[in-house]
Amino acid sequence: MRLVTFKTELTDTTPKIGAWIADDQIVDLTAIAPDMNQFFEQDCISDARERIENGTSTSEAIFAVADVQLLAPFPRPASLRDFGVFRTHMDAAARITGKEISPEWFKLPNYYRGSTSPSSIAGHEVVVTWPNYTQKLDFELEWGVYIGKIGKNVPIEEAHEYIAGYTIYNDISARDIQFRHMTMALGPAKGKDFDNSNIMGPCLVTPDEIEDPYNLRMIARVNGEVWADGNTSDMYYSFEEMISFVSQSETLYPGEFLGSGTVGKGCGWELDRWIQPGDVIELEIENIGMLRNQIGEPEVNPAEWAEKGL
Repeated sequence: MRLVTFKTELTDTTPKIGAWIADDQIVDLTAIAPDMNQFFEQDCISDARERIENGTSTSEAIFAVADVQLLAPFPRPASLRDFGVFRTHMDAAARITGKEISPEWFKLPNYYRGSTSPSSIAGHEVVVTWPNYTQKLDFELEWGVYIGKIGKNVPIEEAHEYIAGYTIYNDISARDIQFRHMTMALGPAKGKDFDNSNIMGPCLVTPDEIEDPYNLRMIARVNGEVWADGNTSDMYYSFEEMISFVSQSETLYPGEFLGSGTVGKGCGWELDRWIQPGDVIELEIENIGMLRNQIGEPEVNPAEWAEKGL
């Protein structure tokens, strides 16, 4: 099942949830649950399947994809943890920085907590904010999972039961300020905290729709040109391992998001190629779909922060 959160012109302030069927239709599932959190908290999958079967014959329950605004599947994820598990990307980072991969990387999955503020989470076709303090804005071709039920101290072999579904993730990054922050042993701070910086979508694909999640092609295009072409098979840690690791002595709840980190060559920094205002970024992952966004114009930098080098 491909699940979405969306708005229509008639419900501009009230998101709906739905199932994306065929190529161009969405069945309204709001009568089953008001939002994606409650949909998974109440285990509404079977009810949704019945609704899809009946809803396709009820015109008022159907929307054309072209007529709605797709939001992030969870517009307010309970948390956001972004890992770095692609070996090829880690090798490239070591080459660029001249620093070897830490031996600990091969023992423990590593992550940082990202922003889940209402302004930072965005969806398909939203214009990407160009922060007023960066000259080097970047995209990141990632994907991730949402947690579907409560769990703690989850064994790896049971962790697949906690995956609500998969989505594409574009972790927009202001590289110059990010690396300045990280010289202070913290960060990425304002390197990733700004409006529309965490882009997810266009849908959530439930696990039953993907036969082998660790053999999916991942492609990034900028203005139609392929910049990255990778595969999920390059992940050193699986999502099951990540879920188990995070859940040690910590309770996970429906709606929490775990990102994979960047696939090899899946960002401009790794390629030394930089996106520009007006560019269209398309991230495509096999069996999930395409997440598309345009880069906005730079915002004005207040003089007092410009003087401080921001």
